[in-house]
Amino acid sequence: MIGSACLPIVADVDAIRVDDVSAPGRARRVAGALAAQLGFTDTRVAEVEIAVTELGTNLHRHAREGMLFVRSVRAVEEAAVEVVAVDRGPGIANVEEAMRDGQSSTGTLGVGLGAVTRLADASAVSSEVGAGTVVTARFHRRRGACAELPGELAAGITRPIEGEDVCGDGYAVCDEGGRLRLMMCDGAGHGPLAAWASQAAVRSFHDDLSGGPGDILGRIHTAMRGTRGGAVAVADLDLERRTVVFAGLGNIAACVVAGGRKQSMVSVPGIAGYQARTIRTFDYALPAGAVVVLHSDGLTERWGAEERGGLFGRDSLVIAATLLRDMGVRKDDAGVLVARPTVR
Repeated sequence: MIGSACLPIVADVDAIRVDDVSAPGRARRVAGALAAQLGFTDTRVAEVEIAVTELGTNLHRHAREGMLFVRSVRAVEEAAVEVVAVDRGPGIANVEEAMRDGQSSTGTLGVGLGAVTRLADASAVSSEVGAGTVVTARFHRRRGACAELPGELAAGITRPIEGEDVCGDGYAVCDEGGRLRLMMCDGAGHGPLAAWASQAAVRSFHDDLSGGPGDILGRIHTAMRGTRGGAVAVADLDLERRTVVFAGLGNIAACVVAGGRKQSMVSVPGIAGYQARTIRTFDYALPAGAVVVLHSDGLTERWGAEERGGLFGRDSLVIAATLLRDMGVRKDDAGVLVARPTVR
């Protein structure tokens, strides 16, 4: 399912469960094919494949419930392959040591995470002993070509229910400098028809961002008629006034996390595309250092900020992937969108 900023545009291409010996090879082929499609040179394609093989092999041999997410990132002239490795494995006691040349976190390829971070243009590793590890790595088509692919203030990730190839959850982001607008949609049901509903929400969001979250949500409601419909939420983060204006329809969970506390935001009952008798907006404070989280009901809401340690000081994508791993326990499509805005 597509998740996007005004630019770059991010698409979740595949979510691969690493549950047998063939999975790392499949992940390598998916990532390599995507890199070739995006115009990477043969040498750069091979580098992406090496890194994905290392990550996939590590997950297969030493992790529980490992998953590899392969994503495309596109701007006007630049493109990148993004890979997210998530597991419930034993964790890494000393991440810095695992990144050193010649070290192997798994004893597999003998090069460890150091190879992944050297080959990637941007990467992050978050690990907790006994809980698992999240690794993110972005590979540009041309090394160092990051001018059009800046670090994002917000990032999302989706995972389809087991047995489906596409996820019915979708998200979108638009960074307007002093404002950051977020949209999360949970298309009703699963599979292609649910994904179609979410895609209608994403298209409507990008077609017209005029007005506030209530106006945007109203247009999305109209655009989703003729689809299965779904739950939708829109948040407008004013980075100068440090406020969030929020409008939700249905069961998208949303909160502001700040100072070790989680403040839930209010959605009203309804189904976008079918029933929206009342669309209301609510205002919330956005303290310095706050993180805003939106997620579908594929993630349980029963989590507290105080028990997450230093997670909310990490990159947006690391936060999103960790929440998906730890809270995405329901047998359902799952999607989470995280914004970690800063004052500019």
